[in-house]
Amino acid sequence: MSEARLGDDQAMGREFYRALVLKRQFIVVGLVLAISVTLCIDLALGPAQYSLIEVVSALLAPSQVSDQVRVVLWEIRMPVALMALVVGASLSVAGAQMQTILSNPLASPFTLGISAGAGFGAALALAFGVVFIPAAVNYVIPINAFLMAMLTSFFIYSLSLRRGVTIETIVLLGIAMVFVFNALMALIQFFASQQAVAAVVFWTMGSLTKATWPKFWIALAVLAAVIPLLARHGWALTAMRLGDAKAESLGVNPRRLRLEVLVLVSLLAAVAVSFVGTIGFIGLVGPHIARLILGEDQRFFLPGAALCGALILSIGSILSKTVMPGTIIPIGIVTSLVGIPFFLCLILSHKRALW
Repeated sequence: MSEARLGDDQAMGREFYRALVLKRQFIVVGLVLAISVTLCIDLALGPAQYSLIEVVSALLAPSQVSDQVRVVLWEIRMPVALMALVVGASLSVAGAQMQTILSNPLASPFTLGISAGAGFGAALALAFGVVFIPAAVNYVIPINAFLMAMLTSFFIYSLSLRRGVTIETIVLLGIAMVFVFNALMALIQFFASQQAVAAVVFWTMGSLTKATWPKFWIALAVLAAVIPLLARHGWALTAMRLGDAKAESLGVNPRRLRLEVLVLVSLLAAVAVSFVGTIGFIGLVGPHIARLILGEDQRFFLPGAALCGALILSIGSILSKTVMPGTIIPIGIVTSLVGIPFFLCLILSHKRALW
């Protein structure tokens, strides 16, 4: 009798697991469909507005639409709309894995100082013409931002290797770096010209308007290279949520894994921020939304975090064009103003599920 009951329990467990997996697969498909819709809406909006039918026709059969529509959609709006998806996915994945390896719900590229470091590197180029790599003059701002972001992440990690340094200390080091770079940014603005100050302030607001096809392909290539490397550690990253001791008992090397993941997510965040400026909200809330609807299993959490981040920034791109018709508001402002109240509601209604 007990064996029969055990068999029934196992069958019910397998059925429950299959239903859970199917539900998560439907959620992922729903996110993909939602992103497809927001992408089309984003392409339709602008100084010259088009219907969704015209947008879909231009996407599926470019030769069937006029030259004007094809140029506007494919050459002007498409890089911006696609960059919103790639940057949103990159920042959200970076935040998700930072929260995983540091076991801290507030960890993100912004709170660990990586975004602030990128802003400082860009400000040096905008205000004083500082060039870290003279051969790449055309990409001086993103290269400066990228190098400073990577230096910041390696500096934080090098300090974390010292004896007695805990995970909480790493987060505090990141917050300290934010304050340091904010002070240095204020110093730059104090000595720079008014024109340079305006350029620095605009860059730190975050903007997708200067996205181009080459920048998009670079950001996409980095995202496409990093996600499989993170997925390869999916089981180990899931085990990390149980704590270092439990992860070690399951054969995971937490310190080595933490280093590998930190390098990968720093690369993701640095490339994204270097092209579009500081966007601090996506890397924090995107992972929490994915965690609420898909759970901690990295097989679903990793793609879910990427899709949630892409969807949020795509919606932000739409709102940046519609809040004030005729004016494109910097995307960083939109995501913060719209996202923070939403995040507060999320915390208050699901405070137990967030972490």
